[in-house]
Amino acid sequence: MKLVTEVSCPRPAVPIGLDEPVCLLGSCFADEMARKLSDAGFQVLVNPFGTLYNPASLAAAVARLDDPVPFREEDCVPLGAGDGRIGSFSHHTSFARNTTAEFLDVANASLAEAAGAWKRCGTVILTLGTARVWRALERPGRPVVANCLKRPAREFAHELLSVEACARLLRGIVEAHPEKRFILTVSPIRHLGEGAHANTVSKSVLHLAVQEVLAGGRSLPDGADRNYFPDRFAGKPIPAPLSAAGAEYFPAYEIVLDELRDYRFFAEDLVHPSATAVQIVWERFRDCFVSPADLSRILDNEKAARAAKHRPIR
Repeated sequence: MKLVTEVSCPRPAVPIGLDEPVCLLGSCFADEMARKLSDAGFQVLVNPFGTLYNPASLAAAVARLDDPVPFREEDCVPLGAGDGRIGSFSHHTSFARNTTAEFLDVANASLAEAAGAWKRCGTVILTLGTARVWRALERPGRPVVANCLKRPAREFAHELLSVEACARLLRGIVEAHPEKRFILTVSPIRHLGEGAHANTVSKSVLHLAVQEVLAGGRSLPDGADRNYFPDRFAGKPIPAPLSAAGAEYFPAYEIVLDELRDYRFFAEDLVHPSATAVQIVWERFRDCFVSPADLSRILDNEKAARAAKHRPIR
């Protein structure tokens, strides 16, 4: 008698080597997995602009890493809700600083370091959180923002990206970097701000878009939904159909929602996976994508990382 639905993750033909730099971009679940990879001994670049949730913000971030034009004063935005610190619509609020000069120093130092690391990364893991986006109405071109910075809702327009738009954005990232290996995954973290049904619809759009990419794509119409990121990244032609070998999928969403499938595997907020669930997902990823020849080194590295975090009793 089986009491769980087992989610399979077939081994790829080429595993990820322990000495290969890995980049993770996306939702806070990408941050969780990055910590596991780092503890295992991988060289990791993770979210150099902070957490990113939607495909448009991921596309804008990758374009900035490809062409690391420094952030300027006109990119700076005061945080709302009485905060007063300075950030930008391209960054998570963790980058906010007390003055414009301080923010630009931090943001551009991070960009310069990340752009170099990005070029060295052979494997890129994109973790998609939501297909819902917010547009900055008072900015030229009404670009999608990575973060609303606590500013008033009247300054933004809320949209659900279409499957075609998400697929085009993801295909654009992959097609532009044939030298890199892309692993796509949908975050199991639920976005319940607009209700459970809205979250299901959003995740469904992401799943369909990922399937479009994995299947090699089809001819997508050139509609008004092309411009989902700032003008400096717009105007690129629609990518040609993607080869089936251009991207892979890791079923993090399915492992948590279909196999674990219990609130005991969620944190107290009932939205984020618990530490146990993250560990299970990491072990499944490790067993699927990492070379068996590196397993003993990885286990040694994880043991050393746990020891380094341990606080001795005094």
